[in-house]
Amino acid sequence: MKSRYTLAKKVFLDSTDIDDYIEIPSSVAAYETLVESIEKPLKMILLFGRPGTGKSILLNRLYQKLKHQKEIYYFETPAAGEKEFFFRLFKILTGKEVPKNKEVNFSALVNFCKELRGKREIVFLLDEAQIYTPEVMEKIRLLSDTRALKFVVSLHKTEDEDLIAKEHFQSRIWEVIELSNASDDEQITYIHKKLLKKNLFEIANSIKPKEMRLIHKLTKGNYRECNKMLFTIFDICEYYDLNEPAKISYDRVSRKIVEMAGLKLGYLHV
Repeated sequence: MKSRYTLAKKVFLDSTDIDDYIEIPSSVAAYETLVESIEKPLKMILLFGRPGTGKSILLNRLYQKLKHQKEIYYFETPAAGEKEFFFRLFKILTGKEVPKNKEVNFSALVNFCKELRGKREIVFLLDEAQIYTPEVMEKIRLLSDTRALKFVVSLHKTEDEDLIAKEHFQSRIWEVIELSNASDDEQITYIHKKLLKKNLFEIANSIKPKEMRLIHKLTKGNYRECNKMLFTIFDICEYYDLNEPAKISYDRVSRKIVEMAGLKLGYLHV
């Protein structure tokens, strides 16, 4: 027997798939700013925000939308090390593999990029860039100075923000796009749209305003935490639906179930 909540919880599996992108005013504004920034003569663009604010899915959407119009590459995960990163870059720029037992000559790579200026404009989307070493980021900065390569750098916002604070790097970022957690209304829209995309109208309507406000309070409007919370809520609903249906109301997700999910995820404590 299949529960009506099985599909609902799958809707909230954390994903960066473009099909899971939900348009809300703040994400649309960030996307439009990114597109406009890429068209400007900027060398580096910073996409900035705490984990779970939607940076990866925004970069993926940008790549999928522009890949047939521009020479654009999405580095979804950082390379294992500096050597691998520049091997990857070399192949994209030259169309050739680095010969075995050879290193990429960085000075020659910079000169090669200078020769590309005016002939090609290549955009690199670098996700999770906080994982790159300061040495790699400095070389990325030098490559951006050639003006043949443009970098959109996605970084987690941290308390110390060491990388951003470095003057040599910050001075070359001409556009900063900061993503934030969702407001109360934005999170309600996000949850409803996620469910309505799968035609789960009754389930969407079963989460009432009071419970929505509690979900926002517990997750602080963070999209990743919201996904975890809704997945857990529907996982609990699925259990009751399959095992103890008399204990669940299909018209309303009760506050008790929201609190149970909060306890399970550590947002609430007994």
